[in-house]
Amino acid sequence: MERLGTGIGWRPEIADAVERMPGIDWVEVVAENVCPGHLPDSLRRLRERGVTVVPHGVSLGLGGADRPDEGRLTALAERAEALGSPLVTEHIAFVRAGGPLTASPRLEAGHLLPVPRTRDALDVLCENIRIAQDALPVPLAVENIAALISWPGEELTEGQFLYELADRTGVRLLIDVANLHTNHVNRGEDPAKALAELPLEAIAYVHVAGGFARDGVWHDSHAHPVPRPVLDILTDLAARVSPPGVLLERDENFPEPAELERELAEIRGAVEAGGGAAALEARTDAGARRADPSPKPEARLRLGLAQTALLSALVAGTPAPEGFDRARLRIQARALAGKRADVVAKVAPELPQILGDTYRPAFLAYAQRTPMTGGYRQDALTFAETLLDEGDVPNGRTRRALRDWWLDRTGPAPRRRLAGTAKKFLLAR
Repeated sequence: MERLGTGIGWRPEIADAVERMPGIDWVEVVAENVCPGHLPDSLRRLRERGVTVVPHGVSLGLGGADRPDEGRLTALAERAEALGSPLVTEHIAFVRAGGPLTASPRLEAGHLLPVPRTRDALDVLCENIRIAQDALPVPLAVENIAALISWPGEELTEGQFLYELADRTGVRLLIDVANLHTNHVNRGEDPAKALAELPLEAIAYVHVAGGFARDGVWHDSHAHPVPRPVLDILTDLAARVSPPGVLLERDENFPEPAELERELAEIRGAVEAGGGAAALEARTDAGARRADPSPKPEARLRLGLAQTALLSALVAGTPAPEGFDRARLRIQARALAGKRADVVAKVAPELPQILGDTYRPAFLAYAQRTPMTGGYRQDALTFAETLLDEGDVPNGRTRRALRDWWLDRTGPAPRRRLAGTAKKFLLAR
């Protein structure tokens, strides 16, 4: 298994700082945010210097009831080849539900949601991972996720689930110690027990990130400093195995470069405090797949129905499925709506500029009654169209600017005159 060293999540906002940081052996980039034929100059320069770049996917939904989408797998493979990556990574999560399998509307979460730790879910996940492995040009590693909610009737612990997953598929594991901390706070799961149950020889690398507590819930924000409990879990892991790589994730609220360098130093210190355990010898079957039967069709259907019911409760306001903590579902629903508002503001920055202080409350009201059925760019267009159709923009000037923006992006060709009108409106505000 390749030794990666110490890395940081590459983001456009800190690209220049990452290039100048000492001791950066590798970087990770969100796969969906790069185009193979038009790599950012910063990533190209890092590659030319010999810095390893690993694409990290967020939209494949390997834990969903459907088989992985061929187009998404092809896109992930293209990015791995364009970046010359030694592996690619994704998440043990579902991100969409519904559709033909369950004869229900397709719903998008816009976020990573936990897979139930059941035999049905494990069987489906194993087959989905095998499909992905066959489609990718390099090894695949999958990440444990953070969760606000727990599924009722789970049959395995997180460590048992991950161990059997790696054993049956030969997949590598990306262990996020911040997510272990999140699940400790939110779901009462012991991170030490999870580490003790893991197949340590399957670890590809480790994620470290920050978050914050609110009302007894830990939010894995990737926008705050790494707290001491997360570093302590990293030290515990490093006492059990020498991790091939450790990476700091930061997605928002970027501090000064010196602060990022300080966090990287703390991460290195936490690994060293673990004693630098010698790397375990890989099992003779590590990286190999066990001959395993495909899940029965009814397993996919049962999982699909359960995931659709949960996602519908979170994004479409349907009743909470039996056995779930309703208070936690409300927290998760608010978090999903808030993330939608934040991401739409990034992919369509003109919307908060046009709507000003009314953008966020208007979007949250829209999200409560309008599930996301496509990507974030489509969500932005649907939001604007909904405001215009329902007359929720009383200011005539704002309404005209919003209408011009929407027409400019939905017409067959850019409406330069209208786009210019919107620009003048923004400058006049």
